[in-house]
This record gives sequence, structure tokens and C-alpha cells, in this order.
Amino acid sequence: MAFISRVTIQEVNDRLDALAVVGDYVRLEKKGGRYWGLCPFHNEKTPSFTVDPGRKMYHCFGCGQGGGIITFIMEMDKLTFPEAVETLARRFGIEIVYEHDGYEVPAGDGGKKNAEEAAELYRRVTVSFHHMLLERPEGKRALDYVESRKISRETMDRFRLGFSPPDRYWLFQFLSKKGYSEEFLAASGLFSERYPRSSFFSGRLMFPIVDRNGNTVAFGGRVVPSPPDEHSPSGEGGAREEPKYINSRESPWYKKRETLFAVDLAIPEIRKTKEAYLCEGYMDVIALHEAGIRNAVAPLGTAFTDEQAKLLRRWAERLNLVFDSDDAGRAAAVKAVLTARRNGLPCFVVAPGGRDAGPAAPNDTAGPKDPAAPKDPADILQLFGPQTLQKSMKCFINDLEYLLARGRSIFDVSNPEGKARAVAFLFPYLEALDSDVSRDDCFTAAAEAFGAEKAAVQRDYERRRLDTPRRGQDASPRGEGGAQSEKPVVMNDELFLLAVVAFNFHRYPEFRAALSIKEIEDPAAKELFVAMEECFVNEESGIDTLLARISSAVLRNFIAGKGVSGEFTLNPERLISDGIRRVKARRLHRRLTEIVAGIRRMRHEERESPGNRLDDLLAEKMQIDNELRQLEGK
Repeated sequence: MAFISRVTIQEVNDRLDALAVVGDYVRLEKKGGRYWGLCPFHNEKTPSFTVDPGRKMYHCFGCGQGGGIITFIMEMDKLTFPEAVETLARRFGIEIVYEHDGYEVPAGDGGKKNAEEAAELYRRVTVSFHHMLLERPEGKRALDYVESRKISRETMDRFRLGFSPPDRYWLFQFLSKKGYSEEFLAASGLFSERYPRSSFFSGRLMFPIVDRNGNTVAFGGRVVPSPPDEHSPSGEGGAREEPKYINSRESPWYKKRETLFAVDLAIPEIRKTKEAYLCEGYMDVIALHEAGIRNAVAPLGTAFTDEQAKLLRRWAERLNLVFDSDDAGRAAAVKAVLTARRNGLPCFVVAPGGRDAGPAAPNDTAGPKDPAAPKDPADILQLFGPQTLQKSMKCFINDLEYLLARGRSIFDVSNPEGKARAVAFLFPYLEALDSDVSRDDCFTAAAEAFGAEKAAVQRDYERRRLDTPRRGQDASPRGEGGAQSEKPVVMNDELFLLAVVAFNFHRYPEFRAALSIKEIEDPAAKELFVAMEECFVNEESGIDTLLARISSAVLRNFIAGKGVSGEFTLNPERLISDGIRRVKARRLHRRLTEIVAGIRRMRHEERESPGNRLDDLLAEKMQIDNELRQLEGK
């Protein structure tokens, strides 16, 4: 049995930096001879947690919890005393001496041992994928794509970007030769549960997901776009398009709700600037880092969570939201604002779209923009370079102004009903505020923005606040965003079709060959599509496995509830074929409406856009008319 020597423990106590250790978990400010912050052990809005760096002690006057720094690590990371000592010793470069006279290291601690072994395995795989991207011919197309997005080799190295070989059995063979057992690899999360020698990721650009201690704990994988050709002018491939991104399944060492992409790289800059940028995806984060904005992070395939907000609040005093300028991005921004405010983080919404890097106006959040304009940081970096991207990140409005602008754009405030709904749209934000003074200012701003009396706004809010049975049921009145609970799922053609496929999963291969995820617009249906694709790629089956891959609890419950009704098992072949036709036809009809409007506008203006745009629209209209005739059997 191994024992950590008392000499090692004493050296750890002598050399550890209390502020550095606690500062990884709590944002501290010096007041008097101590440092204060919000207690990580209970919810509070006024700091009552204090650290004494001289005595290397902590104490919370709110909940009464306190002790030494080793105890703090034990509480925060759920470690035993020896495990906490080992963690701190490694951090401060202290040699760990084991002897019989000391503190016993628990035997049979499978969870810790597995986590350490998994960390080494993922480190090795990360290095291999990175080498495959930069040095091997198999990774050239992926490397060409990354370079086309104006990402430098230095940034590729910082993020350890990689490429997973198309051969699904390559990784198993490679790791087996390194001495890993088949049983260990089967439990690693890198391979199919049903076919444990088949890799989960193949032929994808790989993004290592790293915890704040620098350990790779999971991967995200992106489809590598095909070079443009006459059949796919967008360069995104052929008729059927796989989901752009799939992610590792959760494991004992990886919880997506508690992890942020690039948090390990962003923490130093967040500590320095006291602010963070929250993006939608991997490439946006990498683009910002490429442009010198090193405090950028992103959620991992989910909406911004309370756990992620609490993590950022340890170091940041302000959150800048950098979301796409489309409808989905605006809805995500509203949700993120509420999540941030609910967890004590003031935030601003960045409006990076377009060449103009002047001050963002509220109406930037309202209507559709020029479709040719870049809508995210990755596009801006590719098209205009790092300096323009840096400048565009200074275009922002505060969260209240953003919500007021969204309320005016969503609801018709010229009539009483629309005005009432616009005011109610703001209520979840008001509930999330921790200051009565701030809330009173919001009442004034809402009254002015929506043309209402301040007293009436306050009365409506108080009525809603006191109506406790209804709170949380309809937090954002048929607009967007949400409150502390998720927005209810509503059945539509797309979701119905995906649900039919989910409960008749043996038909998924023919379904994915007929319909691409690009043709699905409903967010819930998209999430279900991605979950089924991940199950298919991983060769998994069973509704429990599928539901486990859905991050939205509301969607999981919705799908599970619909499954017991049996409505999806009656003539599923017909339901799927009819559903595919309806989804395709509706999408084509929408595009046709846009084309007809564009043609009328150009003819009215008696001019054509550069490149014979009118001719292009007429040709596209003829093509869509033909596709619709075939779909509708005319």
C-alpha cells in the first residue's frame, strides 16, 4: 500500500500559493488584509467568502464552511486527502515521496486511476491526430481547409488541431501496438460500443476538448468540406450532407455542461482582462484567438449552461456574447443573456456582421441582413483579416438594450396586445437581476421603449412574480429565448419526421441518404438528427442510447412521451417518405417565394445586380419549379 510521506505533505503546505489555488475557482478581490469573493459552496450575491493568504485558510461567513487549502481542493474536486496532496504537488512541481509513515493512498480507486489512464490515452491520440493533420498526406485536405480559413500553424499547434483517418480501424490498430488492451480501449469513449474496434471519429477535422488543467478529455469532429466543383458550388459536398459536427459522448471525466472549449487557453487572459467572449462554435473561438483575442471560449454542442456561467464567473466580471446574426443566433443570445445574468455575470452582445465596424445600433438585432455579409468571427477572419475582426469585436450593446431591440422587432408594439407581450418578454431578465436599483432602471427603459406607463410595467411584473404556479411555464411569450426552464417543444412536420425515424431506427440509413441536415430548420429536429447521426456513426442502437445523446431535457421527455403512444410505428415507411417530401417541398416553396420577391424587386428597380443576378434567379426558379413538380407528382 502506498503512503504519501509527511515530508511531502509539509512541503506542499509550505510552497502552495493560496490565492493561486483558490483563484482557479473563485474570483477574489482584496479588501483589507484578506481577499473576498462569492462562495463556491452556496449561492450568494454578496461576497462572504474570504481567503487569508498568510495563513493559507478560507472561510465563508455565509455558510460557515472553511479550512485549509488542501481541504478546499478536497471539497471542490471531491478528492480524498492524499489525492488533493498529489494534485497540489504536481501543480507546484514537488516530488511526491511515498513511505510507510504517512497518509495512505486509497487502493482500488478505480475512478481516479481510470481518469489518469484516460488522460494519457487522450494525450497520445491528440498528438497522433495532430501529426496526421500536419505531416501526413491523409490530412492534406483538412489542412488545406484550415489554412483557407486563415488559421496559422502556430494557432493549429496551440489548439492541437488534428485529423482522424478515414479508416475506422486505424486508431484501434495503432493503440493496440502501443500496448493498450482491448478492454481498456472499449471503455475509453473513442470507439463504438457495439463494435469496439471501430473508431467513433473518421475522416474529420478534430478539435481536442481540454479541461482547465490542460488534459484532453474529449473530441469534437467536423466534416471536411470537399473542394468546390460544378456539382457542389458551395464546396460542402454532394447531395447528402452529414452533420458538420459530432462530439464525444460524456464520460466520468467529461461533462459537456460543465466544460467550455478552449477554457485552458483563455483563463490567463480572462483573469487579466476580467472579461470573456462566448462564441457559438470551435472555429469562431479559434478565429478570435488567431486575431489576438485570447479570452474566447464556447459551449460544447449545448446552449450556454448555468454550470458554464458559474465557471466563467470565477474569473470574469463581464461576458461578451458573439453569436451568429441569424434567427437561431439571436434566440441563442437571448438565452445566454438570461443564463449569464442568472449567475451574476453582466453581459454585452457583440454585433460583428458586415464590413462596417462602427458602433452597433439596436436595429442591428432586428431584421435580416445582407446574406453575403459575414455573420460570425470565422467568416470575418477569412474574408477581411485579423485587424477587422479585432475591430468588429468592439461593436456591442449591453444586454438590456439588446433585449429591448429584440422585443420591438418580435412584437408589434403599436397595439396593446403586442405591447403587453413585448413587456412580458423582458420579465425573465428582470427576475435574473440581483439589484432592485437595476430592476427599477429596467422598468423605466421598458416603458420608454415600448410606449407604456412605468407603473403599468411594474404592476404586470409584480402580478407575474406573485403568480407562482405559472412561473417558468411560459417565460418568453411565444418569442424566443427562455427563462430558467427550457422552451416547450412543439410538434411540426420536421420533428414528426425525425421522431418517426427515431422509433424506426433501422430506416435511418435510407433516410439520411434522402435528406440532409441542411434541409432541417427546427432546432429540436436538428438536435434529434445529430443525436441519431452520432448513434449511427457509433453503430449504437436502442432508444435509451439515443435519448442519452440529446442534451435538452425537454426534448428527451417529449420524444420519450411520444414513443409510448405508438403513433410512429403504424406504416412507418409511408410516414417517412411522405415526411421527406413535405420537408423538401416546404423548403423549396420558401426559397421560391424569396426568388420571386427578388425578381420583382429587380424588375421594379429596372436594374440587375452584378454578375447577371436576375438571370441567375430566373434559372434557379425554373430549377425549383421542376423539383416541385417531381415532388408533388404534377
